[in-house]
Amino acid sequence: MEELRVAADKGDPQAQSTLGVCYQTGQGVTLDYETAVRWFRKAADQNDSVAQCYLGFCYLSGQGVPQEFGQAAKWFREAAEQGDAASQFNLGVLYETGQGVPQNYAEAIKWYLAAAEQGEPQAQFNLGVFYETGQVVPQNFEEAVKWYERAAEQEIGPAQCNLGLCYQSGRGVEQDMQKAIHWFLRAAKQGDKTAQHNLGIYYASVGAQPPEPVEGEEPATTGPE
Repeated sequence: MEELRVAADKGDPQAQSTLGVCYQTGQGVTLDYETAVRWFRKAADQNDSVAQCYLGFCYLSGQGVPQEFGQAAKWFREAAEQGDAASQFNLGVLYETGQGVPQNYAEAIKWYLAAAEQGEPQAQFNLGVFYETGQVVPQNFEEAVKWYERAAEQEIGPAQCNLGLCYQSGRGVEQDMQKAIHWFLRAAKQGDKTAQHNLGIYYASVGAQPPEPVEGEEPATTGPE
């Protein structure tokens, strides 16, 4: 910690950003959001994208600074334009909700796509929703399934549930109830209420018998946890 502080005092942006995280989380130092912001700002002013993202989050949540969505958008954009996936996702959310920037779904999708292509799972899920609903982009169930699958494999519960619904209805994939149940189970174990509801309906319809296991999955012996 002492070496980190020395490097931060000498102006090393990575050390400053890391020290900011320590103060934000209370790791090795007393929790202090205002001091965290001070170190994030020093690194952000040196164009450190990680610090810019953290600083944007501080303004977004009002952590250590007054909540100010415009400032959050500013710092997320600085980092997003450098390719920071988390900032690209967060900027997309601000454009989708109209917080700190004019509401613009096309801009939201642009940033979600940039983040999704780097593997950001929440962006992948949001992109899947846009393609499934046909909002702004042409409705494309196959494209929705593609993004749901990528997010689902990273354990995003709502993506797993939506993927299950696609298999249940045959939207974008060949209808397959066993695969639907597979994804409902994975989502339900994370507490997804829609998946739990769908499983309950399924079990009731088949006399409370668990489904045949999908290849590679352990046989189910009970309902969702």
